[in-house]
Amino acid sequence: MEASARFVCKFGGSSLASASQFRKVQAIIEADPRRSIIVPSAPGKRDAKDAKITDLLYLCQHAASVDADFAVAFEQIASRFLGIERELGLDAGLATELAALREALTHGITADHAASRGEYLNARLLAALLDAEFVDPAECVVIGANGLADPQTWALLGTRLQDASRRYVVPGFYGRDGEGNIRTFSRGGSDVSGAVAARAAGAALYENWTDVPGLLMADPRIVTDPRPMDEVTYAEIRELSYMGASVLHEEAMAPVREARIPVNIRNTNDPAHPGTRIVAELSPETIKNTQIAGVAGKSSFAMITVAKHLMNREVGFVYRLLGVLEHNGIAFEHCPSSIDSVSVVVDAACIEGRAEQVLAEIRRTLEPDALDFVPRIALVAIVGEGMSHSVGIAAKVFAALAAAGVNVRLINQGASELNIIVGVAPDDYPAAVRALYGAFVP
Repeated sequence: MEASARFVCKFGGSSLASASQFRKVQAIIEADPRRSIIVPSAPGKRDAKDAKITDLLYLCQHAASVDADFAVAFEQIASRFLGIERELGLDAGLATELAALREALTHGITADHAASRGEYLNARLLAALLDAEFVDPAECVVIGANGLADPQTWALLGTRLQDASRRYVVPGFYGRDGEGNIRTFSRGGSDVSGAVAARAAGAALYENWTDVPGLLMADPRIVTDPRPMDEVTYAEIRELSYMGASVLHEEAMAPVREARIPVNIRNTNDPAHPGTRIVAELSPETIKNTQIAGVAGKSSFAMITVAKHLMNREVGFVYRLLGVLEHNGIAFEHCPSSIDSVSVVVDAACIEGRAEQVLAEIRRTLEPDALDFVPRIALVAIVGEGMSHSVGIAAKVFAALAAAGVNVRLINQGASELNIIVGVAPDDYPAAVRALYGAFVP
């Protein structure tokens, strides 16, 4: 098999929560020989009563660091792993590994090192089940000071995965820093590890296996039975993720997007479902049949509006406004404007408790005719590559909101025509999402 024909398959915690789930994963992998690079998470929860393995590992490390007893939490960890090993009829050497981990905790290891052992031990189990080669990311995945994979990783890990005739298991979530110490990606980082492995191996596809049949076009807590997305672009996913949609770990998109490797979100419990494909460019059929990719939003923003006559002739006006935000350590999210007014939308949490201070500085710096502060506003985004090819999108948006009795406080559309963002009162947020979804999805 050519290296370029290989698939990288990342399996989330719910996919590996029990021995029966391991068997499902084994069947999926063995159904297609191209699935040759496997990236597992730590075991997920079997039910609501279960504690997350990663949380227990953090707890053990913290307790050990203050000379407190961590026996109960460690026993829960050992019981989960040894139970899976026993039920699968394997001898993956986990008893020895767990004894070594207990000793290491006693003598002091970092929180990152401790947390990484969930993925490490699960990968040992999966490698034994699949008769695959175990690859330790601590040897070949370098995580930079910014928390992202260092470019030297592509060659280091690519060399370890170069034999296209073999099957490899690479634990997710961790690697090493520049000094050789184990370091984790941010929480949920096994998605990142899968993308890193896909890029390093030059994979044809990155399959991300989870417990849902792909990504949904709207929040199911607001919209009843929203449709799954069949195909969506990296750019669309970035917009939807920013606006609060539950999609891939944000940092997981960069390695595969840069290498133009498609991603397929699949369901371990329904492997026949095609899931959602994330691609660089939509197919002509998708563009023809789908005006939007999805609707998403958040109700956690605040807005400052500054009005001043002849503002457009005052050189550096917006520069000075943003300088006030910079001085106060506040990043802006959006900045819609008109001839004599400009608004800045910020994360409400960043300005909470400091609004009066910021507004006073704006008054001193800009001497506006009017200054308005809205402490809470919701933003809803309609996202879709196909919007730029369709006439009447904006009309449909505002007609739907008007019919639902939703007053629009803000309108913002990027030059790329990838999205339209409207600001509404937080109480109107659910109605706005439902109205917009219903307008575009039959």
